[in-house]
Amino acid sequence: MKADVKLPDVTFHTRVRDEAVDGPNPFRWEDKTTADYFAGKRVVLFSLPGAFTPTCSTYQLPGFEKGFADFSAEGIDAIYCMSVNDSFVMNKWAESQNLENVEVIPDGSGEFTRKMGMLVAKDNLGFGARSWRYAAIVKDGVVEAWFEEPGLSDNHPEDPYGVSSPENVLKHLKDTVSA
Repeated sequence: MKADVKLPDVTFHTRVRDEAVDGPNPFRWEDKTTADYFAGKRVVLFSLPGAFTPTCSTYQLPGFEKGFADFSAEGIDAIYCMSVNDSFVMNKWAESQNLENVEVIPDGSGEFTRKMGMLVAKDNLGFGARSWRYAAIVKDGVVEAWFEEPGLSDNHPEDPYGVSSPENVLKHLKDTVSA
C-alpha cells in the first residue's frame, strides 16, 4: 500500500542519558530527525497505539526484541518502535521492557504518524490521538514493505493485531529472500 513512499521529515524530541548531567535524572533533550534514524540503513519500524498497553507490551514489542537476531540475519540494521507518546513515557516503557535491541522513538505530538496517514482518534478508550498499528520495512528512508492492521478508522472498537506482528514481518523477509 505505502511501498516506495518516502518517510516524512520530522524532528523527534528525545531524552537521552548523559552522565554529565547532575542529579537523580541524568538525561538531556536531544532532537533527532527522520534522517538520523533511517538514512543509510534498512530497518523495521513498527508503530502501535500506546506504551504500556496490553498487546503492545505482551506480544508486539517483546516479539521484536527477542527476534532481533533473526531480523539481523535477514539484513535488518535496526528495529524501531514508535508510539504517540512523549520521550519520558517511551524511555520508561523501554526500561520496564528491558530493551537491548529495539530502540523507541517518541512521536509525542503525533506529527510523523499524522504525515504517514496513520493518526486515529482513540477517544472511545480515553487515549486521544494515537497511531493505528502498523509495521514497515524501510530502506534508506523509503518504505520497502508495509504491514497495516485492517480496519483503519477513528474510535475503532477493537485493536486488530497480526499483520504487523514480528512473526509476519520476519516471514515476509525470509520469503522475499528465497523468492
